[in-house]
Amino acid sequence: MNIPNVLTLLRIVLIPLFVVVLLIRIPYGDYLAAFIFAVAALTDSLDGYLARKWKQITKLGIILDPLADKLLITAALISLVELGRIPGWIAIIILGREFAVSGLRAIKAEEGVIIPASKWGKAKTVSQIVAVLLIMLEHLYAPFISWPVGMWCMYGAVAITIWSGIEYFYRFCTLK
Repeated sequence: MNIPNVLTLLRIVLIPLFVVVLLIRIPYGDYLAAFIFAVAALTDSLDGYLARKWKQITKLGIILDPLADKLLITAALISLVELGRIPGWIAIIILGREFAVSGLRAIKAEEGVIIPASKWGKAKTVSQIVAVLLIMLEHLYAPFISWPVGMWCMYGAVAITIWSGIEYFYRFCTLK
């Protein structure tokens, strides 16, 4: 157990807290949920950075880190669908891509081939995090901006998600 793995576990522990705070009706709950989500998302960047910098990449971290990422985004999307803030088809596309890419990676891993994250995969993650945060914080900026910034960012995240899925499929077919 090392600090990067502890950060990954912290992200997993923060997920139920984030969901509860987002779904219950308390004053400023959206802002607190957004803060918890942002902290959890930041641990994603920090754990990977520290693991590489300190040369503490472990098998546990290799397995837990992407799992924690998927759990965080899954929890956020399902919660936002439950609250009626995003349509279900958005969650289905994003989560479908995650399952498909995880399956492709597992098949290649059995062949001894690792499909690393690409720049599109990283852009997908960042775009999803930004879109989720903007949707949660909509009450903060809505009085000043007349168009749905969060939803437009979510549509962009869906487009990037689809493109990165296509890219992973292409890499799956061409890697030996």
